[in-house]
Order: sequence, then structure tokens, then C-alpha cells
Amino acid sequence: MISFAPNDDQRMMLDAVGQLGKTLASRIREIEKLGGVPEDLRKTAHEMGLGLVAIPEALGGNGLGLATAVLLEEEIAAGDPAAGFGFGGPAAMGYAIAELGTEAQAKALLAPFAAADGYARFGAVAWGEPKAHRERAGLVTTATKEGGAWVLRGEKAYVANADRADAFVVFAQIDESKGWEGLGAFVVRKGQPGLSILSRSTTLGLDAASFGGIALDGVRVDDADRLLGGADFSAAVLRFFVKWGLVIAAREVGLARAAFDTTQEYVSTRKAFGKPIGHFQAVAFTLADRAMDVEGARALVMRAAWAWDAAVPEKDALLASAFAIAQAHDVAMRCGDDGVQLHGGAGFMRDYAVEKYMRDAKQLNVCGIPGGCADQLAAAVQMKRPLDLGLLLPTSESQSAFI
Repeated sequence: MISFAPNDDQRMMLDAVGQLGKTLASRIREIEKLGGVPEDLRKTAHEMGLGLVAIPEALGGNGLGLATAVLLEEEIAAGDPAAGFGFGGPAAMGYAIAELGTEAQAKALLAPFAAADGYARFGAVAWGEPKAHRERAGLVTTATKEGGAWVLRGEKAYVANADRADAFVVFAQIDESKGWEGLGAFVVRKGQPGLSILSRSTTLGLDAASFGGIALDGVRVDDADRLLGGADFSAAVLRFFVKWGLVIAAREVGLARAAFDTTQEYVSTRKAFGKPIGHFQAVAFTLADRAMDVEGARALVMRAAWAWDAAVPEKDALLASAFAIAQAHDVAMRCGDDGVQLHGGAGFMRDYAVEKYMRDAKQLNVCGIPGGCADQLAAAVQMKRPLDLGLLLPTSESQSAFI
């Protein structure tokens, strides 16, 4: 029988990160107002090595695996669902480089994030775009080979930490005739000629994160900074999105847990008709359903992360991941929404964190891989259909997402 119970090393890490989560929870409104995680907390997270947990040691990471990473991500999100976006580190870029880059590229690109000042460095992935191409499938942003370099032109949107990033993995169209199978990925560094950082967007939730866009006006990228993705670029892109999607799913489990705990405490102390409202059947049954949601979503996320760490057949890992991502999206929304509802009018007041959980849950639903794309992935694997990136990944043609 497979057990997902944390081992001794994981328990030690969970205890330490759990304390960080409690600190985040106590400063959740400060972080929200600041619009970012304060430096002291970013330093603490960096000293714990949280930015490189799942990156293999051969690439310069901690090599602790995806299962450990999702356990720790849940603890952080239980403190503040937005904090994971606001910590320094490579974030989604690390997962992209691990899947798409060579060992030499990964070591060089990730080394700055392991340095003593890594807490002040951010990485980003520029995938989304503000509008779809009308004449063909694929990205509007293009990469054209000119001499010994690639020239990037276009605009990217929904980029996490766009205004903070030291480096980006930028996806662009290199072969227009191949649609979603004709993409390329390139490393672009802050300050390169032709790169402009667009203004930060005002978002519904996840205030510790900074979402915005970038414009590429003839940015020249050497061949050495193209990420080829090994033997099958499209398969590598899908693996990146799915693994990052599991990180988002773990954050949603943490959010759901926090919303449930906050709500349970409230209905245990708020009285009506002489007894706590949690004693009324309608409230109690709702809480029981949400408790089952949290446990079920966590189990699915852990099983999917284990599948990648155990190197099971890729189709099995993709299917487990699709289940986990879709379920985590739904559970986060149900826990956030019911939490507000069971708080009554108080749930809409900033005096209670539950209103933030609801807003954050709604935005997390369009981070990484949206639920609709996860459903498409599950269906494609189960029905043995071709894995069409145009259906499986968030696109301007269907549903853009924050990456």
C-alpha cells in the first residue's frame, strides 16, 4: 500500500514551514496592503530553501521532489495563499527551465537564486497574451531567426512578478504553419534592449503577487538562450504546466484548509437561539462536506506529485495531475465561498480573513492550468486522444491564465 504520510525529514520541514505559515497568517493584512511579502519573510523563506525544493540537485536545486514541494506549499498557503507568489526565487521559471533546458543551462540560470541574495531575485514565465491570433492557431508573439540570434516581437500578459523579475522564460511562435506545435521558449533578461515592463495590474486577489505584462520590440536572444525541451518540446511544455499546476493546486488546498479552519472556529463561537450556529444541521453538514473536500483534494495532489517523483508512466502521471488540479480548483472555491456564507454579513468585512480567501480562491482558479484545461487533459488521456496543446493549455483562444 502506498502511504503519503510525511517521513521524518518532511515532518521537520513541515514544522518549520508551519511556523512561517503562522507568521504569514498573523501579518496577512500587512502583506496585502504592502502588495508584496516583506523582506524579512522573504529572507526566512530563502534560508529554508523554499524556492528550489523540487528542482533536482543536478540542476542546482534541493532535489527533494515534487511531493515534498506540494506539502510545503500547502503550509505556506494556509498562512497566506498569495505569499508563495511573493517570495523571491525562480517560481514557475524554475519548473520551466528544469523541463525545457539542458543541465548546463539550468545550472547557470538557477545559480543566482541559490545565492545569498536570492531572496531579492525573481524569475517569471511569459506565456499568456492579451489577445488571440485571428488567422492561425498559436501565439501572437513571434521569434524569427536573424543571423546568429532570434528576434522576439510581441506582447505578453498575466505574467506573475513581471515587474520584479530578473529573468523570463518567454514563449513565442517560431513556426506559424504548425500552430501550437510550432512554439519555442527563450530566456530574456531584465534590461535587454527592446524589453519593456508594462504596468502592474490591479487584481481581484493574491495581492502579495504582482501580475503584469511585458512588451518585446525586437529583443535579440542568442541560440544559447533558447530552451529546446529535449526530444519532444511539446511534451516538455505540457510537463512544465502540469507540475506548476500541482504547485498551484497545493496552494489551493492550503487556502481551503485555512478557510475551513477559520469558518469552523467562527461557527463554534457565534451563537443564535442559545447555541453555537455550528450545532445547527445545515451548518454542520456544510462543514462536514468541506472537511471531506480538503482531505480529498490533498490526497489527489499528493498522489499526483508522488507519481512524478516515482517516474510512473507519463500518461498515468498526467491523468493523476489532471484529477488533482481540477479538484483543487473546485475545492478552494467551495471552501472560500461557503466560508463567507457561513460568516453571514461578517464574511464580507475585512475584519475577517475569510473574504480574502474567497477572492484569492477565485483568482487561483485561473492560475497555472484552469479547471477546464485540466478536464480536457483528463479526457484526452482517458480516451487515448492526441494531447493537443491548444486544448490542454490556457490560451487567448480559450482561457488565459496567470502563470
